[in-house]
Amino acid sequence: MLLFRSKEDVQAWCTQRDMPVGAMLTVAQVWRLSQLWYGDRLSPDFNGRSVVEAHQIFASLDLTGPFWRFDAPAES
Repeated sequence: MLLFRSKEDVQAWCTQRDMPVGAMLTVAQVWRLSQLWYGDRLSPDFNGRSVVEAHQIFASLDLTGPFWRFDAPAES
């Protein structure tokens, strides 16, 4: 994970390295995602997540699109 001040800074960084811009999240989204994703990991009842459960977590944070789909073919 890399932190940037603005979308423009992300674009400049990617351009300098000839890389496509990937998914961008706010700090608030990263914090909430970490809480939802890891909050129950130490529970003795935790058995991993299904693809559907993962997609539900992503959707609850408005993280949609091909990057957030485990069942979608990778884009080249």
